[in-house]
Amino acid sequence: MAERRLRQRTRRQAGIWQRKLNRYRERQRQIEASAPDILRSKNFNRMKEYIQHGDMTVNSHVMDVARYSIALSEKLHIHCSRRELIRGALLHDYFLYDWHIPDYENPHRLHGFYHPGVALRNASQEYCLTEREKDIIRKHMWPLTVVPPGCREAWIVTAADKWCSLLETLHMHRGHGVILDKLKEG
Repeated sequence: MAERRLRQRTRRQAGIWQRKLNRYRERQRQIEASAPDILRSKNFNRMKEYIQHGDMTVNSHVMDVARYSIALSEKLHIHCSRRELIRGALLHDYFLYDWHIPDYENPHRLHGFYHPGVALRNASQEYCLTEREKDIIRKHMWPLTVVPPGCREAWIVTAADKWCSLLETLHMHRGHGVILDKLKEG
């Protein structure tokens, strides 16, 4: 009897994990369809070299923010431009430097306040951005940016970014930074 319940529970758990995997793959397909130019970009892939929070790379962080943004809009049934949501999420931290390492030109002490402007400038130089995408990038650090997000997409990315940052900072969400550290040591 106990063995039978265990098999049923295992099948049920396998079904739950299969559904989660399918949702993950679908969100990944949406990201790839909405932003192939960004995903192939040399600078975007350079973000794999920089740590964001904890041991998470900036690249992994923005990919997670994009996935969580999609999930949040679906879960709350928020109608929005999925393409702009994804592209804005991928570019919201496009500052292209390691903010943990101060340099002579910029000590990065107020990174939280000024990196949205740097990210917007970098993204604008490389991509043709819509007003919504600009709003997402410019205001994702609200309330530090003072002016609140002006569109649904920006609010969604702001919320997803806060959630992902919390999980990364508390080491509840592991990134690829550990792999980078091991490669540098070896």
